[in-house]
Amino acid sequence: MDRITALKNMIRERRVGFQLDEVMTGAHEFEPGCGPHGTFPFEFRVSWGPRNVLEWGNPWHHEFLCQPLWGRITIGGLCENVPCEGSLKLRYFTKRTIRYRFDFEVEGKSYRYLGEKVNILPWNLPTSHTTCFGTVVDRSNGVLISRSVTHFRVKTTFDFVTSLRLA
Repeated sequence: MDRITALKNMIRERRVGFQLDEVMTGAHEFEPGCGPHGTFPFEFRVSWGPRNVLEWGNPWHHEFLCQPLWGRITIGGLCENVPCEGSLKLRYFTKRTIRYRFDFEVEGKSYRYLGEKVNILPWNLPTSHTTCFGTVVDRSNGVLISRSVTHFRVKTTFDFVTSLRLA
């Protein structure tokens, strides 16, 4: 089956989605008593995108502008290149944020990362879409482990844009 026929079938069956690959890099600091003192590297490399753009773009659907996310995370002093999985929610119209929420495990212990790009407005996209403020918590007890600031680097824009693919 050629690509055009496959795409037509996907549209007909309402299962056309897309995926993008994104890299966010920056730094984090452990909360007192949760790790070594100092500033450490923080990076996540994730893929995200909706499985069904018709549902994703429907404001009355429960998954409006929300899509699954998966990839790998490195947190200096805690883990290196471990799998993560969760969601990315574009909350442009309600809270003017983009929210990353994903879970990962290190040595049998479960953690959750929650990051937000804030103050999303049309005139500040170069800033609001490139800076993410995040926290890591221990999922078993809700204790805050780390705070981070990561950035979408402008030099990765070409790779980000060209990673767009139908899914």
